[in-house]
Amino acid sequence: MLSMHEISRPVLPVDAADAALAGRVWRPDVAGPSVVAVRDGHVFDISAAFATMRDLCELADPAAALRSVPGEPLGSLDAILANTPPDSRDTARPWLLTPVDLQAVKACGVTFPISMLERVIEERARGDLAAAAAIREQVLAVVGDDLAKLKPGSAQAMALKQVLIEQGAWSQYLEVGIGPDAEIFTKSQPMAAVGTGMDAGVHPVSTWNNPEPEVVLAVASDGRIVGATLGNDVNLRDVEGRSALLLSKAKDNAASTAIGPFIRFFDASFSLDDIRAMVVTLTVQGEDNFRLEGSSSMARIARDPADLAGQLLNQHHAYPDGAVLYLGTMFAPVEDRDAPGKGFTHKTGDIVTIASPKLGRLVNRIRPTNDCERWTFGTAALMRNLARRGLI
Repeated sequence: MLSMHEISRPVLPVDAADAALAGRVWRPDVAGPSVVAVRDGHVFDISAAFATMRDLCELADPAAALRSVPGEPLGSLDAILANTPPDSRDTARPWLLTPVDLQAVKACGVTFPISMLERVIEERARGDLAAAAAIREQVLAVVGDDLAKLKPGSAQAMALKQVLIEQGAWSQYLEVGIGPDAEIFTKSQPMAAVGTGMDAGVHPVSTWNNPEPEVVLAVASDGRIVGATLGNDVNLRDVEGRSALLLSKAKDNAASTAIGPFIRFFDASFSLDDIRAMVVTLTVQGEDNFRLEGSSSMARIARDPADLAGQLLNQHHAYPDGAVLYLGTMFAPVEDRDAPGKGFTHKTGDIVTIASPKLGRLVNRIRPTNDCERWTFGTAALMRNLARRGLI
């Protein structure tokens, strides 16, 4: 059996010594989570200064604040990470959580041309994996596969829209892919995400699904982008393909929102320009010895991250506790896993690693949603716990 702990090292960015990294750890001794700083491979509880990650993200300069507070030492990151996988966890010792808490968890769809085309294919296939290959050829013949230079909402994009409508090839996915308005949806509820080293869930009703490696922005309530982390927007392609109105069933399932390992805050060593140039890699290693590798280059995104954050949070849309925003992916696996023409889908036990040098590595094992740890500690439980500890 594959070891998630062995595969997950190292989780830190390559320049971790320069990075302002914050996360969350479950502390059994206080029966609740703590916001932590990661410094020189060790973990420090800073919840006395910042009771929630939301509070830290709301500051004018989170990176400076993170560095200025001393914190209570909790031990080495390696030890806490080793205790994180649920089937080998010592519940008397701390383990790692996802780095987000009260923020709204939102996601962008079809922000890359290739993912846009795959959504069109899903829609036309109506969730039928076997039909997808033939439809892919038909769609590419009409639309083409080089839309990277097409600016969404531009006159050129609107002209293409009219041509596609006349040819009967228009799709709701093309509307959000090249039209003026981005697709932004709720990925999960606050407090529901899982972090690195934890199981990620795939609903057992699905027979065609895939990981989606993405950059996730941390956005303060006033719209400032204050940092970033990595995410896996686990997607049920057959469910969404049957109907776009099933998006919530395709996206918001138990443990299907993975975010981590840490939020890296903007400072002199890391900025939005680093995100714009970032390459996110994906590896899927199965217990059947199947291996899939891919990457997603942020340079090929159709909408700038700042534009997406602006469409998320503005005078028309308020998030008092801020938000985290998945930016979308260009990676849609079509490689056959079991038989020719059957494409890729997850199997129980798959180890999914999403990585980028400046954000580290997010590692999860795929399990059926009903076999993952049940989410029971919500916002009400957090407030009661923080009050009992005298932190609010």
